[in-house]
Amino acid sequence: MSDLLASDLITPDAGEAPLLSLCGVSILKAAPMARLSFRARETSLKTAGDAFGVELPVKPQSSTVAAKRAALWLGPDEWTLLAPEDELQAVFVAIEEKLGDEPHALVNVSERSDAVIVSGEKAVWLLNTGIFIDFSLETFPVGTVTRTIFHKSPVMVWRTGEDTFVVEAWVSFMDYVAGILVQSAGELAAA
Repeated sequence: MSDLLASDLITPDAGEAPLLSLCGVSILKAAPMARLSFRARETSLKTAGDAFGVELPVKPQSSTVAAKRAALWLGPDEWTLLAPEDELQAVFVAIEEKLGDEPHALVNVSERSDAVIVSGEKAVWLLNTGIFIDFSLETFPVGTVTRTIFHKSPVMVWRTGEDTFVVEAWVSFMDYVAGILVQSAGELAAA
């Protein structure tokens, strides 16, 4: 997966100040994007991927990225599809038209979640204050995505670069998740 391709989709929200900016780590609110929850049988994946503009990954915890598109594997028959916010309707219609009567579920969940971008040489340390996963590059390489728990909140973590992660949480949990991340980073500032 190319960092360059992910960076044309996952960008900081220009209207928001950084949540945190320290020497070793930063937390930025991600710009809004179109999020679609897609569920289908294996026989529909190629058609859906062609309509979406990127092949849907079939390997657990993986992602595929093309220009302004990302498909994240979340389960054996479940993906999150990401695209620019202004392309939501076009993407939705393209997939629905291509799949026609093939059994599938495509749901706009754009308003359900928010994301922050956690980056820097201390990003892994910061995430490990509330997530007990080995985020080493060997175990959790660039492109890996997983659902997990951050403290008490369900989150999705996607590694988009060597020291860059996208952390997504439901809107109702994001203040909690971002607040705990910022609070935990205080230990870095004090060190």
